[in-house]
Amino acid sequence: MTEAESPVFVITGQLSAGKSTVARTLLDRFPLGYHIDVDGIREMVSSGLASPLEWTDETSRQFELAVRASAALARVYADAGFAVAIEGGIDPELVEAALTEHGLRDRMVGVVLHPRLEAALERNRSRQTKDFDTSVLEGVMRQIDSDVARDAARPGWHEIDNSDESIESTVQRVLSIAR
Repeated sequence: MTEAESPVFVITGQLSAGKSTVARTLLDRFPLGYHIDVDGIREMVSSGLASPLEWTDETSRQFELAVRASAALARVYADAGFAVAIEGGIDPELVEAALTEHGLRDRMVGVVLHPRLEAALERNRSRQTKDFDTSVLEGVMRQIDSDVARDAARPGWHEIDNSDESIESTVQRVLSIAR
């Protein structure tokens, strides 16, 4: 990535890891920032939305479409000089392929937020941003934990255990990776 090119941060990780908050706070550090919420894009499906709580082939397809759409949006905004953060429970291999397709792979800064499982579970219990009982997520969070650890070991990705640090500290760590 050259100094003139805007970074494309990809922030994935455990549920309740702080992905959205880190993405928004990170982008506030740039004169122009664009936040792409993969779940938000997926949830724009107005008929036939597949639930991630009951995973099916259609759920996989809709997540893949949302990641591909996210990469296309990233291209548009990065070309206009925006720092971009794509965030969500993203398969690193899938997002790398989508960013490669749009010529953005060399601008990608891959971050895996991986707080300790107990810290993530506690954050989930205290969430106020969901319109459902978040306790239904605890089983899937336990399953996701090992996947997140595997994804963090992928070359080019940086694992951050943000269990005991502030959002500002996490953002500083992400910025240090991008330099």
